[in-house]
Amino acid sequence: DSDLSMRTLSTPSPALIFPPNSPGFQNGRGSSTSSSSVTGETVAMVHSPPPTRLTHPLIRLASKHQKEQANIDRLPDHSMIHIFSFLPTNQLCRCARVCRRWYNLAWDPRLWRTIRLTGETINVDRALKVLTRRLCQDTPNVCLMLETVIVSGCRRLTDRGLYTIAQCCPELRRLEVSGCYNISNEAVFDVVSLCPNLEHLDVSGCSKVTCISLTREASIKLSPLHGKQISIRYLDMTDCFVLEDEGLHTIAAHCTQLTHLYLRRCVRITDEGLRYLMIYCTSIKELSVSDCRFVSDFGMREIAKLESRLRYLSIAHCGRITDVGIRYIAKYCSKLRYLNARGCEGITDHGVEYLAKNCTKLKSLDIGKCPLVSDTGLEFLALNCFNLKRLSLKSCESITGQGLQIVAANCFDLQMLNVQDCEVSVDALRFVKRHCKRCIIEHTNPAFF
Repeated sequence: DSDLSMRTLSTPSPALIFPPNSPGFQNGRGSSTSSSSVTGETVAMVHSPPPTRLTHPLIRLASKHQKEQANIDRLPDHSMIHIFSFLPTNQLCRCARVCRRWYNLAWDPRLWRTIRLTGETINVDRALKVLTRRLCQDTPNVCLMLETVIVSGCRRLTDRGLYTIAQCCPELRRLEVSGCYNISNEAVFDVVSLCPNLEHLDVSGCSKVTCISLTREASIKLSPLHGKQISIRYLDMTDCFVLEDEGLHTIAAHCTQLTHLYLRRCVRITDEGLRYLMIYCTSIKELSVSDCRFVSDFGMREIAKLESRLRYLSIAHCGRITDVGIRYIAKYCSKLRYLNARGCEGITDHGVEYLAKNCTKLKSLDIGKCPLVSDTGLEFLALNCFNLKRLSLKSCESITGQGLQIVAANCFDLQMLNVQDCEVSVDALRFVKRHCKRCIIEHTNPAFF
């Protein structure tokens, strides 16, 4: 508290002012970001701390009277900071203009663990520069408290903005730049090289990102020199459709601690890329290769090497996967909890049988648009997977009400059932509702309410 009161405020400090009702910036609890919108663009503004004393005598008397009535001013600094931590960004910036003491408290680094920017028209590079400069005021060139930066959907973000973060935020642990398609491999290299504690990286929709490594050459796929590794555990590369097997090889070699990896719609990935992945990243718990049309049963054989560590797998719309691939997963990944196999038309009742008998702790299953799955497969599920909570059978042409009744009679904890575009009777749906009280049924039968 004494350090707060002794801060020098003789020079103006930069801040981003947030206009009322502006949708540009949103922030959650304990996170702070602010802006001023002029012709649709965020600009940096500089203001001095509020004066401690007003000169006009009448105003001075009124101010003194208000001060006597303001019990909040009697709270200690740590209590005020705790209150400020619940304020959204715009309110926090307004508080900074009330008085000198509130100015100091509002810019306390403990309130700035997170920066969150959203909006397509925001000049996010400049916003990040101004914010980091202000937060580095007490610790020159370093934002020691900033751990999370979320700038999803800021299409004007460039490599320059990420370089600012990389230079000033060595304690960064989480970075989300989804939808920022101007980001390149060079910017990602700067971040992972200068932020050794980075654990969560979301570059989904960044179509220029083809590699994540500690070397500037994207083609280098060998393990980093001197045993250095990137500490990333969560990596989302959804819609990075330029990513190829060689890039995935490089990522795997440098990010060996991965536990969550999402490669949705990385359409150039093949079974060979998954083979590279399993060589280095043996701790993966969640993996998505949805819409990777070149992944086949051979890729499933590689994924099965994760064995009991794998809990979540999404292979939706991978048309080359059949019962053979499902058998690999069922045999070795016995602790699987979630499987999304929607659109894998080669899966039959036999595949569902292997899955049900070996992955008995399955909680969520999506086998929609699998026309070869019938009531026989549902019976195997009902008799083995008692913990099933979510089941999607959308557009399964061979499913009837009899299969649903068997599931409902055995899976009492069912919470979500999708039978859209299935030929099931109203009586079957009512049977499900009676036996699974908490179940939400998604259907297309107008006679069932």
